[in-house]
Amino acid sequence: MTPDHNRTGPARRFLLDIPDQWQQADLSGVAMARVRARALAAAATPGEQARINDMFRQGRELAAAARRHGALLAVGTADMYPDGLFLAYGMVFAVSMPVGQELTLPVLSAQLGTATAGEVPADRVVTTAQVPHVGTVARVTGTETARVTADVSVKLLTMHTMMPVPGGDQDFLVVTLVSPNLPLKSEVYDLFDAVSSTFRFVEDSVAV
Repeated sequence: MTPDHNRTGPARRFLLDIPDQWQQADLSGVAMARVRARALAAAATPGEQARINDMFRQGRELAAAARRHGALLAVGTADMYPDGLFLAYGMVFAVSMPVGQELTLPVLSAQLGTATAGEVPADRVVTTAQVPHVGTVARVTGTETARVTADVSVKLLTMHTMMPVPGGDQDFLVVTLVSPNLPLKSEVYDLFDAVSSTFRFVEDSVAV
């Protein structure tokens, strides 16, 4: 599946290849309900059922938050595997750096607003990555704490990859990918890197 959006200016679109199992936009619809029912049926204890319900509630809240923050794209997946439930969500945001400020962690955090205000993940890493169709880009990873409700928060494996908009020195599209499956950290980040690496800008005149 390759969503494309003419949201970066009159002459450009972006493309992002997402796995076939991922769905665009409505993450709380019929397909999510089916997976939730299967996951609950496979749960061995009431505690496990409660954890599954919490994970799906987190998914609905993340989708709503993406829309509130003006996400250009929101996708997600909920899949049952032999070793358990896997959830992941992806968003693309437009971010403009304030004039005169460089791309720094405090500026990025303030723009994205993903984590709970004032908290910096202990395992946060700011680095660079190679995106084949974009080049060298800034990337931030870490286990962020996001607020689901007024009294409930959740820890999420998070990867933000900054894609500079051609011709706009202060403008970026940020590919944000998150998952509550903390024990699968290495596998999740490998998946997120693979998805982010498919990002590219295309001219309107280019057939896709």
